[in-house]
Amino acid sequence: MIERKKKRTARVGVFAVAHATYFDQFEGLYENLCGYHKDLCDMTAENEVEIIDFGMIDTSEKAYAAAQQMQAANVDLIFCNMITYATSSVFAPIIREVNRPMVLVALQPRAALDYTKANTFMQLENDNICSVPEFIGVANRLGKKISDCIIGTLYGDEEAKKEIAKWCDIAKVLHDLRGARMGLMGHTMEAMYDMHADPTAISAAFGLHVPLLEVDDVLELYNEVTEEEIQAKIRVIDEEFDMPEPKSDPVTSKLTDADKYQAAKSAVALDKFVEKYNLTGLAYYYEGGADSLHRKVATTFIVGNSILNAQGIPMCGEYDIKTCIAMLIMDRLNIGGSFAEFHPFDFAEDFILVGHDGPHHLAIAEGKPVLRSLKKYHGKPGSGASVEFKIKEGPITMLGITQTAENKFKFVIGEGISKEGPIPPTGNTNTRGFFAPTTKEFVKKWVMEGPTHHYALGVGHHADTLAKIAEILGIEYVIVR
Repeated sequence: MIERKKKRTARVGVFAVAHATYFDQFEGLYENLCGYHKDLCDMTAENEVEIIDFGMIDTSEKAYAAAQQMQAANVDLIFCNMITYATSSVFAPIIREVNRPMVLVALQPRAALDYTKANTFMQLENDNICSVPEFIGVANRLGKKISDCIIGTLYGDEEAKKEIAKWCDIAKVLHDLRGARMGLMGHTMEAMYDMHADPTAISAAFGLHVPLLEVDDVLELYNEVTEEEIQAKIRVIDEEFDMPEPKSDPVTSKLTDADKYQAAKSAVALDKFVEKYNLTGLAYYYEGGADSLHRKVATTFIVGNSILNAQGIPMCGEYDIKTCIAMLIMDRLNIGGSFAEFHPFDFAEDFILVGHDGPHHLAIAEGKPVLRSLKKYHGKPGSGASVEFKIKEGPITMLGITQTAENKFKFVIGEGISKEGPIPPTGNTNTRGFFAPTTKEFVKKWVMEGPTHHYALGVGHHADTLAKIAEILGIEYVIVR
């Protein structure tokens, strides 16, 4: 019953390069190369991105015209199709003028030449790698960076397809970072120095806007919620969650009807809030006075937040906008992005529990997530429904966004394994995280990089992809290994 509110997509520009002199010399070469170019465009479009095809660029004049077209098209990523040899004059104006990530794609039609029939025409059809060193060398001389070079064959090359798909996912991240509206509501949880962040610095680094919002903005919408809307949300909750009897933790109880009702009403208000303020994501924290409506509403967002996370709207507590951005990046890579921190070690089995007491990404849960009623939220005011689950078993990736003494942002990235086993029945998420070379050594290396205590947690191993995103954004990063 939970579907994305916004489709993952991006605008990918593609152009082919060639040497115009060839086409008068070899009849049919132009048509063949254009066919190969179309096949690359079709392969790229399979990744649910919008393709802007700028065609064949085989003279410097066409390159200058194409650079203007690419700027006007507002693409998120550009694939330069190295379809045959081309002089760097057909490329230099584009890499100089267009400030977008550029990936060279050198996929030759044949896995190998047929040497019994080899000729110059066949060589030119498969000369995809020939200009790559020239292009990268010229880009370096112009002070520009080539983000990557994909080398392989155009047909039947699964590794090349995966590389194209990875870059389309990166384009989707860039597409939704630019112009995103990552709201801040309330204030930083008292005394958590690592949560503070300057909205202007965030806008400068990530190209997004930070609307500053009031809890009263939600209360206004909360008071408009109808009984019909509450019951519809309760049906979603009943479908998506289990509600078992309590186990060992006396703080928990079976989800009460009152807590479910309150969670549903607060979730509906959140939906309206996200829509009214056109939010891409939200980081918040607010306590309110005892028995106040502010506290009642602001402390019962956890269920609604978790549903919104699964719908592609990252939501996190404790006013942690840096981690909210990390969650957005992971979500647009389609790998989840749960709000997480370190919990106790298990030194006997060499793992650490990773989770949190706040919102989580339901799309990456292992099995059906659980709802429990909590009599108290440890360390915070309030009580009510809380979400408990572990993320899918298998490879996992962590992305923390911290800041340095120079107030610059830094990605702290790590990879591990989620394994089967019981987790504490505390109404919080927890995953058994195993890391190399040992979990203790990994965690020590992680903390020594100066992260915040939160990070986004996703499925799969994607450290290299996150590193590429950091490079494109001009942000320092480290992969903890």
